[in-house]
Amino acid sequence: MTADALFSLLPLILLALTAVGLVLLIGFYRNLQLSFALAMGGLLLALVSLLPVAGVLPQQATPLLIMDSYALFFSGLTLVTALLLLPLCHEHWRRQTSLNDEFYLLFLLAVMGALVLVASNHFVSLFLGLELLSLPLVIMVGYPFKPGFTPSLEAAVKYLVLSGAASAMLLFGIALIYLHSGTLAFAPLEPGLIRLPGPQNPLLLTGLILALAGIAFKLSLVPFHFWTPDVYQGAPLPATALLATLAKGALFALLLRFYLLSEGYLIGPLVWALTLIAIASMLAGNLLALLQDNLKRLLAYSSIGHFGYLLVALLAVSQSLGTALAVEAVSYYLVAYLFSTLAAFAVLVRLSGEDREAETLEDCRGLFWRHPWLATTLTLAMLSLAGIPLTIGFVGKFYIFAAAVEESLWLVLLVVVIASGIGLFYYLRVILMMTHQDAGPESDEASAPHWSSHTVTGILVAATLWFGVYPAPLITLIRHLTLAVN
Repeated sequence: MTADALFSLLPLILLALTAVGLVLLIGFYRNLQLSFALAMGGLLLALVSLLPVAGVLPQQATPLLIMDSYALFFSGLTLVTALLLLPLCHEHWRRQTSLNDEFYLLFLLAVMGALVLVASNHFVSLFLGLELLSLPLVIMVGYPFKPGFTPSLEAAVKYLVLSGAASAMLLFGIALIYLHSGTLAFAPLEPGLIRLPGPQNPLLLTGLILALAGIAFKLSLVPFHFWTPDVYQGAPLPATALLATLAKGALFALLLRFYLLSEGYLIGPLVWALTLIAIASMLAGNLLALLQDNLKRLLAYSSIGHFGYLLVALLAVSQSLGTALAVEAVSYYLVAYLFSTLAAFAVLVRLSGEDREAETLEDCRGLFWRHPWLATTLTLAMLSLAGIPLTIGFVGKFYIFAAAVEESLWLVLLVVVIASGIGLFYYLRVILMMTHQDAGPESDEASAPHWSSHTVTGILVAATLWFGVYPAPLITLIRHLTLAVN
């Protein structure tokens, strides 16, 4: 390994050192504020380190990890998401009487797993990164909200068992792909599919379907979504927010790289499978969200629909017309989804008290009259998720439309229109509940937030509006940094 290759892994190394330092701090002096400050410092250093790292790219850091401009962009997005999410976790845990320093350690390990995923170009690093991300998540999902709080433990068991089954499917699929191609590196599969007739073809297709099923489970895509609403509802809010944003964003970035490098868009059965999953996810996610009075479950089904939209951009990849627009669409839509979803969870965290979490529509009743700032934040989040103009979500949805039109994907485009119309109803339902004159449950904590969570809320509101009105800087950045996979 050369010095430049080692230097390109600096963000990952800094996070690993921060995790070691946090272990020592927890072992010798348990203090929630110090643990939070150390974790934030490590994440900030890792984000700043991307600037000098950019000067030595691209680098094949190890046979398993490639640090190029694509990995740089999604590493930056992962670290920014983590920096916005961690203060919300601190806002939640500082109200509890018990010490919860370990949560920050688990958080850092999950972020390290996400960074490994976005830099993977090999099945081994894919599996290692996925497990490094998933195992801390299992513990965080089961992390006690308060003594005797059993729903989180039930959610953790469900997630552990089903996640293990999905990992087993993914591993078996990888083994079949290796049996066909003879390599675990991401490489074009279509030439081998043509060159090797007979029983090898079913092996490859079976391997791809099994691998896709494993990844679809982690992304909550239909029909592998049944665990999602129960786990979202049972987990404490910080774990739910991490599962809904950072974990899914990193995995989809990995899926996009694999789909492009393996030339999966040339394999007809794989494209048809992704098309069916995309259509089912968009329709089922939005239709089931109509029935929800629990905001956690509503956001769970909403995320299913949104990742169905992202699959539409993935399907727009074409050998003849190029991949630039599809990659831009996926990247921009991920940014829009992450910021909008984080804004929604920021409001729920702020409304929660020591004894209960704010997670029902009734908790939002009359919010405009009780806490206008929080109501404004949640309104912008809902409008952005619905794709209303002047929000970042509108630009992301426009990108999806443009990519689908360029590739003449008229069927899935029709489903996008129908699903978006359905989604508009339940997002506006949340906004309408906040305008009611009669007030819902009051929380003393909502009026006295920690300064960090207050800052994060302001940043998310500003980003949602700024990139909705003036998206050019972000589009230029995405266009420049995602060229590595075009």
